[in-house]
Amino acid sequence: MAENTVARSEGLEARYERYKSILKDLTIMSDIFMRNVFKKRECTEYVLRVIMGQKDLRVIDQVLQKDYKNLQGRSAILDCVVRDSEGRQMDVEIQQDNEGASPKRARYHSGLMDMNTLNPGQDFDELPESYVVFITRDDLLGGGYPIYHIDRKIAEMDTIFRDDAHIIYVNAKKQEDTELGRLAHDLHCKKADDMYSEILADRVKELKETQEGVEFMCHEMEQIYSEGIESGLERGFERGMEQGEQKKARELALKLYQKGDTIEVIAELVEVPVAQLEEWLGLQAV
Repeated sequence: MAENTVARSEGLEARYERYKSILKDLTIMSDIFMRNVFKKRECTEYVLRVIMGQKDLRVIDQVLQKDYKNLQGRSAILDCVVRDSEGRQMDVEIQQDNEGASPKRARYHSGLMDMNTLNPGQDFDELPESYVVFITRDDLLGGGYPIYHIDRKIAEMDTIFRDDAHIIYVNAKKQEDTELGRLAHDLHCKKADDMYSEILADRVKELKETQEGVEFMCHEMEQIYSEGIESGLERGFERGMEQGEQKKARELALKLYQKGDTIEVIAELVEVPVAQLEEWLGLQAV
């Protein structure tokens, strides 16, 4: 019994050392790091002020990683859902991979927010103005612009159809010398000292360079590990594909990928080469 306890303790210490190594390379474009940066509301507020071009935007409340239910079909976990001082609802999604930010996914997220807003008996006109904001690593829409604003139109009249539902794509690859470009730059920074925004830099430094922050982030990664254990996927972290555990490791990798974690982070967690992981996820070039 004592030997098992020691082994578990040594295993935990080894995992924490690995977590600390992973943490150094995380950026706000990584799902697990983003949601912890955004736990400081001022960070969410700053990002939205830049994207919306509204310096006085105030976040009244926000929910991170909320499971928005669709009782008749597919539900979805939204990264960060915000209500601002004007009553607008905003879903902020950071996406490393194009597959996770398709136009139809943006449409579905918009619909899920609407379905989870009104109470029975409320009039449809009480729906708040809504925004789905996708911050993408690449220029998904291909126009070369740093930001895209999408609204429905009445084709015959060439005017906006005012349903107050908006979709915004931010091309984080476009790191120009503008406020939005500097934000895109900061989202890719591994070190707080390399960032333009003091608000984001302070939070990144807190999570990466203080003992309390590092321990907190290690605990967050240990939670992912624990979820794997509860799902019978612990081998994915510990021994990868040994003794017929390849299927379990693949299931865990897919779960983390769907949550938005980067290929590099997942590869370290499930302990397989990036090329192997890309093959599992069907991301290899044809």
